Amino acid sequence: MNKDLKKEALDYHHYPTPGKIEVVPTKPYTTPEDLSLAYSPGVAYPCLEIRDNAVKAFDYTNRGNLVAVISNGTAVLGLGDIGPEAAKPVMEGKSLLFKIFAGIDSYDIEIDETNPDRFVDIVSALTPTFGGINLEDIKAPECFEIEERLRSHCDIPVMHDDQHGTAIISAAALLNALELQAKNISEVRMVVNGAGAAAMACTKLYMALGMKKENIIMCDSKGVITTERHDLNKYKRPFATKRRDIKTLAQAVVGADIFLGLSVANVLTPAMLLTMAPRPIVFALANPDPEIAYDTAMATRDDLIMGTGRSDYPNQINNVLGFPYIFRGALDCRATAINESMKVAAARAIAALAHDPVPDDLAHSYGREHIEFSREYILPKPFDRRLLTCVAPAVIMAAEESGVARHHIDDMDAYKMHLHEIMCTNDALSEYMLHAQAACDDKLDMD
Repeated sequence: MNKDLKKEALDYHHYPTPGKIEVVPTKPYTTPEDLSLAYSPGVAYPCLEIRDNAVKAFDYTNRGNLVAVISNGTAVLGLGDIGPEAAKPVMEGKSLLFKIFAGIDSYDIEIDETNPDRFVDIVSALTPTFGGINLEDIKAPECFEIEERLRSHCDIPVMHDDQHGTAIISAAALLNALELQAKNISEVRMVVNGAGAAAMACTKLYMALGMKKENIIMCDSKGVITTERHDLNKYKRPFATKRRDIKTLAQAVVGADIFLGLSVANVLTPAMLLTMAPRPIVFALANPDPEIAYDTAMATRDDLIMGTGRSDYPNQINNVLGFPYIFRGALDCRATAINESMKVAAARAIAALAHDPVPDDLAHSYGREHIEFSREYILPKPFDRRLLTCVAPAVIMAAEESGVARHHIDDMDAYKMHLHEIMCTNDALSEYMLHAQAACDDKLDMD
């Protein structure tokens, strides 16, 4: 570990106040009259309104702008099963991202429970507090059961971002990569290395976009998942191929158009990459080291489009491009779920934004004079503020069309102006935090 980075990260989390988020009041509180409205006796009136009509909680409390980020710490980033306490910095970070990118308030909740039944009971009991639930860093296969059961129990959106966030962003990248490579999603052949939560969610979403199941080969640590194998759980069986001539990853990638890696470092060799079809697409998403190193892959094939999970290479497939804006839309239409239609709409909206001219100031912030749609720019940058105003409305329209929206947005233009105001507010907050960080740095220098 880089010692300078370690110290900088620990100082960042410790000073001037431990942690990354806090709770602040949104109403006046400086007079006795203010307190009589905020608490007793005035608070009784909204309580009675909500008792008679539970939906009123969205009018009189923060429920409509509040997401729970929930984990048990069993599959944290690249750290593994480190437990709920050690997972808290990551969950706080996720809450911070919700706020700075979409103006959504969030509580991080770390639950000391690995039994899926008890975990589901605990989270289900918490749902009256929240407008949405973001599950995070829960290991497979338990994460499948937990999400499925919570979606059936809860009348608010529940999404396991490790699965669906990666699926949505990589789907957006795939749509654009296919366009640039002049390939049709219904005709391409794909190899998936890794059979965990994210790999399965990605594959399902690609199929929803038009990819054919018979053109997909999925591999796990034992090789190709085939119908001949008797060691497959109920989650892997739907992805088993009937082909009997392919047993290994090396055999699977021959002639493949797409390689999707959600597995381990350096499993895709240059020799394997050379056997892929002309104009291949490689999404090597293992972190911190991808299935094939970016520089190695690009030196091996000059007709390649490549994406990784890393920010130091082009085409980073980063979940932050999706989840803040998906939940923003889901909250604002009071959706009962985040369904497949909403995920597809989000992916298409993100893909479409990459075609638009990139503002000069955004390009300059990434050290570039100019950025345009190309093999090295198939996804918007994380700090592209336009994501909020293009993804959230697309999610809302899909929610309404699929029947899960409980609140209709009458004037979409006015709604987009509201989203723009959120962006401006967050920009002002960023300025404030820059000054606060400068003060913190000065204090550290004096110490």
